[in-house]
Parts: sequence; C-alpha cells; structure tokens
Amino acid sequence: MAFHGYAAAPTIAALFCFLYFFHRRLCCRHPLLTDYPILGMLPQLLFNLWRAHDFFTEILKRHGPTGEFTGPWFTSMDYLVTCDPINVHHMLSKNFHNYVKGPEFRHIFQAFGDGIFTADFEAWKYNRDLFHSLFKQKSFEVFLVKTIHNKVHNGLLPILDHVQQQGRVVDLQDVFNRFTFDNICSIVLGNDPNCLSIDFSEVAIEKAFNEAEESIFYRHVVPRCVWKIQRWLQIGQEKKMTEACKTLDQFIHARIASKREELSKYNENEMGEAHHVDLLTALMREGKAHDDKFLRDAVFNLFVAGRDTITSALTWFFWLVATNPSVEAKILEEMKEKLGTKEKSLGVLSVEEVKRLVYLHGAICEALRLFPPIPFERKQAISSDMLPSGHRVNSGTMILFSLYAMGRFEETWGKDCFEFKPERWISEKGGIVYVPSYKFIAFNAGPRTCLGKDSSFIQMKMVATAILHKYRVQVVEGFVATPSLSIVLLMKDGLKVQITKREL
Repeated sequence: MAFHGYAAAPTIAALFCFLYFFHRRLCCRHPLLTDYPILGMLPQLLFNLWRAHDFFTEILKRHGPTGEFTGPWFTSMDYLVTCDPINVHHMLSKNFHNYVKGPEFRHIFQAFGDGIFTADFEAWKYNRDLFHSLFKQKSFEVFLVKTIHNKVHNGLLPILDHVQQQGRVVDLQDVFNRFTFDNICSIVLGNDPNCLSIDFSEVAIEKAFNEAEESIFYRHVVPRCVWKIQRWLQIGQEKKMTEACKTLDQFIHARIASKREELSKYNENEMGEAHHVDLLTALMREGKAHDDKFLRDAVFNLFVAGRDTITSALTWFFWLVATNPSVEAKILEEMKEKLGTKEKSLGVLSVEEVKRLVYLHGAICEALRLFPPIPFERKQAISSDMLPSGHRVNSGTMILFSLYAMGRFEETWGKDCFEFKPERWISEKGGIVYVPSYKFIAFNAGPRTCLGKDSSFIQMKMVATAILHKYRVQVVEGFVATPSLSIVLLMKDGLKVQITKREL
C-alpha cells in the first residue's frame, strides 16, 4: 500500500500543477509575456532587466496599453500594468479612494517609513495638509528661493568654473547630486553640509540614499521570499539596504536631536520666528506632539522628493540639450530676447525672470515627458472595479503605471513621440500648452499631485539659465546614457561631459 501511495504522489503533483497552470491561464486574460510553468513571466523580465523601462514600453506598445504580468507561482508578483491615460485618470482621480499604496507597498518601501509617499487614508491626508500649509507660507517661499539662488551663485557656478579651467571631464550628474543634497539639507534641516566642493569627496549619506533606492527597485523584480531570506541572512542587496538605512537613520536622528537642542535655546532667549524657517523647525513648531519617528519619516520623504527627482530631471535635461544643438540655440535666443540688455551680465535669474522663459519651460517639460524622475507608480485596489479600457480589477490587485512608457505612446503624443521637441508645449500664441496631469504625469495626478511642482520648475530654470548662459556642455565622445535600475530614473554611469566657456 505504501508503495502505491508513493507512486501516486508524482501523478497527483503533476495533476495539481496542470490544473493550477490552467487556472492561471484562465485568470490571465491579457498576458503581456509568455507565462511559463512555475516561473511565470519573470525569466523574460530578468533577461531584459538591464533595459527594463524600454522593454515594458515595447511590450505595452505591442500588446496594448494595458496588460497582465504574472510572476512565479505562489508569489506576490502578479501585476496589472498600464500606460493608458484614461485608466490612470480613473485610478488617480475619478476613483481615487479605491486605489491606495497598501501594506505591500509599505513593506517594500520600508525605508520611507510612514511618510507622505507611503501613507494612505487619514495618515496621508494629515501629512498632505501639514506640508501644504508649510509650503504655502510666504516666509518659506522666500527662504526656498533665496537658498537656491545662493547655492547656484556661490556653489554651482564656482565649481563649474574650476572644472572648466582644469579642462577635465566631469560627471554632471554627480555635480547635480551634490548641489541638490546641499539644497535639501539647507531647506529641510537648516544646515548646508557643503558637499558641492572642489575635492568631490565621497558623501556617505548621499551614497546611502542611492543604495536604498536601488534595493527598493530590486524588491520589485524578485519574489518576496527571496529578498526576505536575503534580509534575514544579511546578504546581497538586502545587506546594502540594511546598512544604508542605518546610515540614513543615524544622520537624520542626529539632526533632529541637534535641532531640538537648538530650538530650546532659542526659546529660552525668546528669539523671533523668522530666524529659522527650515522645514524641520517648522514641523517641530507646527505640531508639538510630533515624535522623532514622525520627524524622521517626514525628513526622509522630503529628501527623496527634493533631491533625487531634481537631480534626475536636470541630468536628462542637460543631456538632451547637449545632444540637440538646435534646442540649445533656441533657449539661448529666448534668454537674449526676453531679458534684453541683461544678457552680458546675466547672473542667477529671479523667479519673475525665469517665468518669462516659455521655450525653456517647454524644453524642461519635454525632458520630464521622456525621462520622468519616478519611472513607475504602484497602487493596490481595495474593491473590485472595471477600468475604462474594459479590464477587470479584482480586490487586492496590484497595479503598475509605467510613467516612462506613457511619455512614449503615439496615441497621446503623436508619431514624433520619441523626439525631443519643446515646440509641442508651445501654442500658436506663444503660451504654454496645457496638458492634463494624467497624460503628463511627471508630477503625479489627482489628489496626490506633487506639492513641490512649482518650486521644482523654478529651481530647474534657475540652474539651466545660469549654466547655459556661461558654459557650453559637451557630452564626451562615445558616452551612452543608460537609465539606472532604481526607483528614481538616474543615469547608470553618470553624465560625463566637458565644460567650456561660452563666447558672449
């Protein structure tokens, strides 16, 4: 009897596998890739991982803007993937409350804690209202612009002058990383670490942010059981994640403790409110009940929002401009035309001046369309729903929006969608063409639209005009711009350029 039982086991297992495979085929009605037994569609993704964003763009163009990705059996790697603006509009705006980040998202993005990017429902609303009130304060707006202006004038331009005089190749992405890190430290913590220095020494905290973001991307492309085992054993990418989070936490908590001590002294001396308007100070004064964990999570989320995204946008913008001389010429011509006789003594432009540069605005929007700083977004359905495209969404379904693919779809942007063409953003009357946020989704859409959108444009325009007026940026011969495998769309090997002074 025992022998017959053992002999039947493989048959039962084979039957079970066949039935499960058949069940998956029935459930997956719109497959994006070949669904292999046991491994699902993961092998094809891993084979194309080095070009993941372009790979998914090609797949979505071939099979339609919405389809299903199924991971290995019995893993939580099944997704509905879409780049259809109508579906995006439905999920991010019309039926916003049914599509949340969810517990799985918070598990993968554990480094973000319970900050605004991972929170849902009342916790998200509280964070949103709090930051909105802080960002709209006039004192903060003045402080923000002054900080950016001073860093461009006293940090960025002197460094580029030094590099230009030496005639050496420089990684412009690294320069922007340091520039934005100093900026965000000043704006959030009220302290400038001066990472943007001539010696370009390694900054441990900056490296830790990059490693944490790469680890989060890694968690999206391997089964949860794999990265959980790696975390338990402290090996591979998960070891880097643990070490990065430790470095980040030590840095942030030290600044929080220092700020508390600083504020207690100011209170004792009855110093005025205007002396400190950085966001950490404002958070401490705005909510006396905010504990260190809340402040840590808030600071981390603000750092990612205000540092990495700006670095990404500036890096891809300058690469596109440097490789499209006609666009560069038009930006310079607009600066000369709109700013009149100021062109020869141009320094760092004011907010009012950069707002007049329509073609530059179009060029930045084009860069963000083609290379959105956050290349994909992730949501989870609370209840069953039917998307406008006709695709069924079950309760608990994970959805991925490919923002990268959305900027490359003919149906939305026309047959020239792969071209860098700032003119598509400019109307016949010379104004900015309005594009709904669910089509141009670089700053998200619906209630979760980025609060820092306007300040981001101001910062990018200040940097772009200051550099383009004084210098010509030339990409080194043979350099290939490759997107990094991270949740933020940086360049894998940086942006290698030579800086030369522009003839005025």
